[in-house]
Amino acid sequence: MSEKPLLLDIQGDTANITLNRPKVKNALSIEMSSQFVEALYKVKRSTDVKFVVIRGAGGAFCAGDDITEMLRWAEDEHGELNQGANGVMRRVRVYQDMANTLEDMDKITIAAVDGVAVGGGLEITMACDFVIATNRSTWGMPEVDSGITPGWGGTTRLSRYIGKRRSKEINLIGALQSAKRAVDWDLWNRLVEDDGLEAEVESLLTVFRSKNLQACRQLKYIINRGCETDLYTAQGFEMLSAGLSGAVNGLWQVPDADQGAGILDFAEKGNLWQKRRSLAKNFWSE
Repeated sequence: MSEKPLLLDIQGDTANITLNRPKVKNALSIEMSSQFVEALYKVKRSTDVKFVVIRGAGGAFCAGDDITEMLRWAEDEHGELNQGANGVMRRVRVYQDMANTLEDMDKITIAAVDGVAVGGGLEITMACDFVIATNRSTWGMPEVDSGITPGWGGTTRLSRYIGKRRSKEINLIGALQSAKRAVDWDLWNRLVEDDGLEAEVESLLTVFRSKNLQACRQLKYIINRGCETDLYTAQGFEMLSAGLSGAVNGLWQVPDADQGAGILDFAEKGNLWQKRRSLAKNFWSE
């Protein structure tokens, strides 16, 4: 396999991203992370790509951030170790933006996990829509035993998936957990036999290729947003999504809307726009 630390292969409607540092269980180096960000932005901009599958090379998904490089997080742009804790915070913000970009993109994202997925590796899976893992896979947040704390999902997204008490157990003890426990705790979706991962990913993609993908995009958006807010606000997202679904399925005309006439009239500075502005421009302005 190529020596590049990250591989991006776009085949039709699917972007395949492979973490490719198998000798260190695909630990996230600064170089790999930069390439991951670039790949995500490239995929995000694409209108052809509908699905993203993230894998690890060499029998591991990802062993998390490369701790051997962590002192370099305090470097400035010239490679001088003079940024201190602010440099660490800047690096964490890069990783948070990376995870947020992955979580928020209008594609269906799948983490195909085989082997270890700890620390930053686990944080990647939590930013994906679906996680399929082999039975031999393991997961956890072992940062505590290196004297550090997670920075981009290991306490935040994790507690939203499995709750506060279990998140404390995972982070404060740092034990490695079985893939079955991840499914039992609603952290991952499905387990497969160790030789069945790729077939299951392809089966899931086949299901999604049969869907109305606009509906899938809306569902992803309102679920992601709705679970972070109160019930009534979340119901507002549901209502607006229902209206958009009606519009894109042909029910776009509303009797007292102007069917785009206001925009066209503005461009031409026509009578409709001038009437509206003349009535509103100075109304209650003094």
